[in-house]
Amino acid sequence: MSSEEVRLTAGDVELTVTPENGCRISSLRIAGTELLRQGAKFGCFPMVPWCGRTREGRFSSGGVAHQLPINSPPHAIHGTGRNTAWKTLNATPTAAAFAYELGDPWPYRGQVTQTFELTEDTLTLAFGVETARDSFPAQAGWHPWFHRNLGTGDDVRIDFAPTWQEERGDDHLPTGRRIDPLPGPWDDCFGMPDGVDVTLTWPEQLELTVRSREEWVVVYDEQPEAVCVEPQTGPPNGLNTTPRLVTLIDPLEIGATWTWRRLRP
Repeated sequence: MSSEEVRLTAGDVELTVTPENGCRISSLRIAGTELLRQGAKFGCFPMVPWCGRTREGRFSSGGVAHQLPINSPPHAIHGTGRNTAWKTLNATPTAAAFAYELGDPWPYRGQVTQTFELTEDTLTLAFGVETARDSFPAQAGWHPWFHRNLGTGDDVRIDFAPTWQEERGDDHLPTGRRIDPLPGPWDDCFGMPDGVDVTLTWPEQLELTVRSREEWVVVYDEQPEAVCVEPQTGPPNGLNTTPRLVTLIDPLEIGATWTWRRLRP
C-alpha cells in the first residue's frame, strides 16, 4: 500500500496518521477540537528503538560498543522511528497498521510495527519490535504533544500517582536514585508498577486518560504550548541501565490506550 496520509474516523472523532513523517499521529480531533499540537515535529510520534536520551549516544550489547548519532547534544534522543518513512500495511475506516525496517544508524536489523484502533471514546496503540537475526536491547513508547489549552477554557490539569520519581541529573538523565515524586513542572521519568495511568483534564471540556501495562512514564510540561505524557518500556538511558533484549523468540511489545469523555453538558 502507499504511504499517504491515513485517516481513521469513529463518530465525531478523526485520527490522522502520517507514515512519511515518522508514522506520527499528526491530528486527533474530537467533535472538531484538535487535541494535539500541530507541526511537523509534534503530534504524537513513536519513540523506537529507544526512548528519551541515551547517554552520549553510546550503548553496548554482547560486549560490542555502539555509537548512535548525537541529535540532542550531548545525547542521542527518541530513536530513529520518528525520522523514518513507514510503510502502510493495511487500513480500514477505524484501524491501521504500519511498519519500517530497522537499519543504519541503528546497528541491528529488524522490523518495527505500529497499529492504531479507533472508537468513539478510545484509541488503542501497539508496537512490536522484532529482530532479523541478532539479539539487541531496545525500547519503545509514544511521545504525544497534547495542547495545554483547547482554546475555550482553562489549561489542562495532569493527575497521576506515581510510586517514585527517577532523580534527574544535570545532564537530564536519571542518576539511578529513586525519590519521592516532586511537584512540577516536569521533564521527568516516573515509576508506576501497577501500570501507567495518567489523566489529563481540560475543565468543562474533556477528560483523557493514558494507560499502559508498562511501569514507566515520562511527563513533560515545561513548554507553554503543550504537555506530554509518554508511556514507555524503560527509563531514559535504559539501553544502558535496564536493557530489554529483543530476540528471535521474544519480540518487544507495548500497548497503550487513550480513553476520553466529554465534560460539556
